[in-house]
Amino acid sequence: MLYRTALFVSLFVVQTLIAYDETQLAGIQTAMQQAVAAKQAAGVVTLVMEKGRVIHHEATGMADIAKGRKMEKDAIFWIASMTKSVNAAAIMILVDEGKLNLDEPASKWLPELGRIKLTNGSVPAKSITLRMLLSHTAGIAFPPRKPSDGAISLKSYVKSLISAPLAFQPGSSYEYGFGPTVAGHILEIVSGMKYDQFLKERLFTPLGMKDTQFHLDEAHRARVARTYKMDEDTHELVPGYNPFVTSDVSVTHMTEPSGGLFSTATDMGRFYAMIAAGGEWEGKRLLSAQSVKDMTTPVTVGSKALNYACGWQCNTASQRVCPSMPVGSFGHGGAFATNGWIAPDQQIVTVYLVQNVLIPDSGKPKELFQKAVVESFGIAIFAPKAKK
Repeated sequence: MLYRTALFVSLFVVQTLIAYDETQLAGIQTAMQQAVAAKQAAGVVTLVMEKGRVIHHEATGMADIAKGRKMEKDAIFWIASMTKSVNAAAIMILVDEGKLNLDEPASKWLPELGRIKLTNGSVPAKSITLRMLLSHTAGIAFPPRKPSDGAISLKSYVKSLISAPLAFQPGSSYEYGFGPTVAGHILEIVSGMKYDQFLKERLFTPLGMKDTQFHLDEAHRARVARTYKMDEDTHELVPGYNPFVTSDVSVTHMTEPSGGLFSTATDMGRFYAMIAAGGEWEGKRLLSAQSVKDMTTPVTVGSKALNYACGWQCNTASQRVCPSMPVGSFGHGGAFATNGWIAPDQQIVTVYLVQNVLIPDSGKPKELFQKAVVESFGIAIFAPKAKK
């Protein structure tokens, strides 16, 4: 009887895993080839996972046009603001351990936050919390660009961020910026570890994310997909500037919790699959289910519900950040058009990696990719599955 039960469960799992239209997924690479031909990208890597299993992974186009280097599945990309979701997950590890709390005054761990004031010199009505820092609702003003950007330590950069007056009362509004960077430094303070080392030990190594890092060595630099923009006169793709890819391996950009990571589609797929499974990966729990829920639930400022959570962008019924994905899904994009997204009810993960800047219609291939995934599973994008 036990054997029959186990067999039934096994067959049921297999059936749920293959309940998608393979033809739709097979058409993704053709769509990406057409996007490359239309100069919407030089090259693209796409990946789809369901319940922790890779069901699509393809590379299209070129990683370096001038050198004739084809895009490979293990190409490395600067994922930019996709880093914010990884940063939030790292913070939640310490929340699970009782060392941090999303809603206590963050000045408990970084006293300088308790001394920050508004532009008129008055004391804020509310204390800044980690939830506010991670959701861009703390009032941390977007800093002006300086020659020292990227050259100083995370500690010194955070000091400069919180030395400026707040842009608004904490918790009263939203301004996308560097609150997550401040939260990342708090992680350093509380853990007693360097930020990048904490992420490596507590997230990347357990998840097998062997290619994800802030500072690339020579071997990893050789696999970086080059950044491209479109020349305004010739309408050809030409190399674009990326401040995080330095000309010398010994010269590094500061460790940036808001956007400094490099990664691959495989590595990011593993991270998202862990989140999609409520904090588990291959039988090991990295985060509690409650922490996953806390950091992916959109916040509210005043009486206004936002489409941003703690390091995650969210598709709500009234605000759909990622139009090709369903309501109730969440993820994050990056400055150079990278994107990772999760449909949690089905535990479906999509990863779209490219290095585009100032390229017209560069968002269209991502939408075609995600649309093909959603249609292959027959997911209704406007009505989330009812939760029990």
